[in-house]
Amino acid sequence: MTWHLHWLEASGDLGPWRDAITAEVEIARRAIVGLVPVRPLDILVQRDADGVLPETGTGGRAYASTLFSLTIDPDNPNFAGVLADGDIRRTVVHEAHHCLRMAGPGYGWTLGEALVSEGLAGRFVERLFGAAPEPWENAFDDTALAAQRPDAALLAARDYDHAAWFFGSDAYPRWYGYTLGYRIAGDWVRANPGADGETWVNVPAEAVLAAARGHTLAAA
Repeated sequence: MTWHLHWLEASGDLGPWRDAITAEVEIARRAIVGLVPVRPLDILVQRDADGVLPETGTGGRAYASTLFSLTIDPDNPNFAGVLADGDIRRTVVHEAHHCLRMAGPGYGWTLGEALVSEGLAGRFVERLFGAAPEPWENAFDDTALAAQRPDAALLAARDYDHAAWFFGSDAYPRWYGYTLGYRIAGDWVRANPGADGETWVNVPAEAVLAAARGHTLAAA
């Protein structure tokens, strides 16, 4: 395997879940290989109740083109169910897409670029597994999205508050950025149904935003 799992157990034993997690990671890797060559990756696996979504007991974060983390909380009452329903493989594909994109055009520095990177990662999961959107990717209807839709200047801003847009604040509801990004990327997917794996990873953010300007970003 060109992907290496590193079991960080200072925060708790991972033994009971190693086999299941290893199998889910391999399912994700094989799915990606079917569309685009994979790079060597180091995957940090750890227990951390503060580093997961309470709705799933899991979490992920990409750090670089060759590194991401997978965090679990086996004590979370939702963890056993999501482990069984493929949440781990979907999380791995999402974070691996970030890593692949970091090796190409990069995650991005502006709000628009971040929305595209998160949206593409979510749509990449959909492309490989036929998965329905995650709750954070489908948290708002069109009316709610339009109420706070960013204009062109905000999409180009580098000084945006990433945590507020994606995790919520007084100004923005939780998961707004994830849902908006998923819709924006969906506009690009529908306009490019034959896109190959390299394009899925390396498409310029501006091309994705352009596809959304007649749809999700029509008023921006």
